[in-house]
Amino acid sequence: MSALPCEDGTMDETAFPPADLKAFLTLCVGSWMSLRSRFDLSSSEDDWHTSDRGEVTVSLRDQVVDSVLSVQSADGAASELCFSSDGRLVVMAEGGERGGRWQLREDSSLELELTDAASSATVLERIWFIKPNLRLRSTTAMAKDGTPLQARFCSEIRRVSAPKA
Repeated sequence: MSALPCEDGTMDETAFPPADLKAFLTLCVGSWMSLRSRFDLSSSEDDWHTSDRGEVTVSLRDQVVDSVLSVQSADGAASELCFSSDGRLVVMAEGGERGGRWQLREDSSLELELTDAASSATVLERIWFIKPNLRLRSTTAMAKDGTPLQARFCSEIRRVSAPKA
């Protein structure tokens, strides 16, 4: 067990690493500072790589059958990830919807697989925690024939406030 800081300065005794989807999604809740690197393999030699810093806020809504993770970035982009208990995943972002699957792996990482209907590309994202307040994400996009198109890596640190004295 590892204690996580709550917004009110108290400590939350949450199991780490997370053992099930609900524990994993609960651990994702909060405000995160991130450093993202993107590698676009189809771009020109001059702009194939970009890195930027950002901030995201993650919240969780549990429903009868599904869990919905809402992600809001500081620049206004928003998405919702709807996790069904049977492994189905629906991602709603930018007015569109993509379907896929989720799997919580034995190493406590969450793997998301989405297919882009327009391009038939497959996007595979893996999210894992090094510590309760340090999360890593890697994403690869591949064409239907297996050719890699894009890769991303993101390290995120949870924003926590100092405990109240």
